[in-house]
Amino acid sequence: YKQVSSELEQKITYLYAIGTSTADIAEFIYETYGAEISEGFVSNVTNAVLVHAKEWQNRPLQPIYALAYLDAIHIKCREDGKVVNKAVHIIMAYDLDGRKDILGHYIASGGEGAKFWLSVMTDLRNRGVQDILIACVDGLSGFEQAIHSVFPKTTVQRCVVHAIRNALAYIPHKLKDKFMADLRPVYTAANKTEAETALRELAGKWGEKYPMAVAVWRNNWEALSHYFAFSPEIRRMMYTTNPIESYNSVLRKYTKNKRSFVNDDALRKVLYLATQKAIEHWDKCVPNWPTILNQFAIHFEGRIVMS
Repeated sequence: YKQVSSELEQKITYLYAIGTSTADIAEFIYETYGAEISEGFVSNVTNAVLVHAKEWQNRPLQPIYALAYLDAIHIKCREDGKVVNKAVHIIMAYDLDGRKDILGHYIASGGEGAKFWLSVMTDLRNRGVQDILIACVDGLSGFEQAIHSVFPKTTVQRCVVHAIRNALAYIPHKLKDKFMADLRPVYTAANKTEAETALRELAGKWGEKYPMAVAVWRNNWEALSHYFAFSPEIRRMMYTTNPIESYNSVLRKYTKNKRSFVNDDALRKVLYLATQKAIEHWDKCVPNWPTILNQFAIHFEGRIVMS
């Protein structure tokens, strides 16, 4: 991203990014550099970051992404004089070179149904995205309907890790290990047929006493089981949440010192600065990517066009 012009401005930007107040920044600069600056000057420096953040959020994207993850973190922000929990929805994607990127942050304060997700998908389309092969999500309300209205061929895979957590929430602590021993053969099966046999066995053993735990899998089976059609390398990409969990931890590191953000723009600035820090280490592609890409090309015949 565009570097701020001086060492002083870089220091101000860094302090702002980690949650330091404008008054504390001004005091630190005076104590460290002997320079008297106003809180207004600090605000002007950080406002320049907002320009870069908006440019980044609206930048053109690539036409095809192999796989996208959608997740959210919740951050306190002021709105209409009250502090509310705002969901920051994040889209992380792997391009056809096997490199990951953040396509955008979408801030919502509730009611994220089909209309919200349609606006997000339309934004991606307007920024140049023509196709997403696989989208991995955590049962977001209205998402599948919205993505298929803009990207009709996308395979929507429900997050297996979240389904495991959701099912365990209905099991007493002392029985969690036993339940997991019976659930593991469902999601680690060699194919969908084996998985469905294991799911029936799970339902037979646990369904009467803990129907809600079994329902998490039965009711969402179609969305949870798409990954069985793929090789182990692609499966791991579809059901692991490690890449986006790692990124989320960076965002939390940069936002945790703020009890609440004064507005959405203040939040956008810090999210942008945290993202620039995170992507400094994203220069490597997925291991064994050429093999994975060839498998994608066979499975999604005619949809992968290399530029």
